Amino acid sequence: MQASPPATRQETVRFAFNSSLPIFFGYVILGTGYGLYMHNLGFGFWFPTIMAAVVYGGSVEFILASMLVQSFLPGNVVLITLVVGFRQFFYGLSMLKKYRGAGWRKFFLIYGLTDETFVVNYSLSIPKEYDRYSVYTLISLFDHSYWILGAFLGGALGSLVGKQIPGMDFVMTALFIALAVDQFQKDHLSSTSGVIVTIACLLLFGKTYFLVATLLVLVAEYAVIYWRRKKGGYKNDAD
Repeated sequence: MQASPPATRQETVRFAFNSSLPIFFGYVILGTGYGLYMHNLGFGFWFPTIMAAVVYGGSVEFILASMLVQSFLPGNVVLITLVVGFRQFFYGLSMLKKYRGAGWRKFFLIYGLTDETFVVNYSLSIPKEYDRYSVYTLISLFDHSYWILGAFLGGALGSLVGKQIPGMDFVMTALFIALAVDQFQKDHLSSTSGVIVTIACLLLFGKTYFLVATLLVLVAEYAVIYWRRKKGGYKNDAD
């Protein structure tokens, strides 16, 4: 049986684009919400666009947006960013084999390893005629561009409206509540422990430091759960 000829650059781009389309709709919609949220906080349309291009951290960007209008504490910003984004460490472990041999593209692949990009690149079945490193890189690039586009559209829409949009803060709160409910349905243990740890840290450390303490404790807890699941010693109660 004759092997298929290598895919052309155009075919590779088309394959990667089609594979990234499910991310397009989610990122543009959520990115638009982020841009509008930044507008409500008083930032120009260019600010969420730059943040989306440079930070590219999803939930981290929402947290940083609110912190930028408060007393600036660089240490807290760095620590919260590291802790909230620590889950990417486990994504990276899962992608070590897939990204091995990517050369210079590995740096961008690591930078662009968001939740959704991880799911697509990890589970995608790539035909042999395509260069898998090119496909991984293009999908990461497309996903990043979708997020930047959404943030730009949200910021630009807010600038065109010219005034704050009532209820936008609640929309963001509702979004994270919906994500929390969805997570609770999947994994009762981590969701319940998250609530308990948060309340305990609030009582022990007060309003100023409870968030940092909560994040550190949860990272340690999830790290233990991850390694126990990997070794087969722990089973999710939702399974």
